[in-house]
Amino acid sequence: MTATYELHRGFTLLRTLAVPPEVMFRMWTDPGELGWFFNPAMPTPTEPVEVDLRVGGAWRQLMVIDEFSSYLTGGIYREIAPVEKLVFSWGAVGGWPEIDMARLDDVPLITVIFDPTDAAEDRGDARPATDMFFSLALPDHLTESQVAAWEEAGIEENWGKTLDRLVEATKGETGAA
Repeated sequence: MTATYELHRGFTLLRTLAVPPEVMFRMWTDPGELGWFFNPAMPTPTEPVEVDLRVGGAWRQLMVIDEFSSYLTGGIYREIAPVEKLVFSWGAVGGWPEIDMARLDDVPLITVIFDPTDAAEDRGDARPATDMFFSLALPDHLTESQVAAWEEAGIEENWGKTLDRLVEATKGETGAA
């Protein structure tokens, strides 16, 4: 089954960051740069972040809740347009959200677009900036109770907090590779 998203169930978040799109793309795709994703209030896992940056490849990293619980998360890349866009099914095999590779259309689809902006210049800041559009879409074939379960899990609030950590992580970035 190929999922459709015509019901527009999900959300979009916008963050403007004072770095060029190249830096934003690297922050999402370089295993050495994905530390921003971790919750700073929790211990940093010692397991390496894995990124297989190709369509069908996986991004996986361990999230630590506390000293007693943790889970794998990440995504399966569906589309990659370097420096412009990433699309992935959110989750991990054996993680949260749980992904069944044969049923990638059953988990949220995330699209991240990196759009260069002149907003920084409007504020008198000469540094390049990026508008990052983050969209999470729930497939149309999910039942209302399945959609409600996703919403009750706090995914919009938690993704907002995660993206705020990315904003903080880019402060002081120069854009150099």
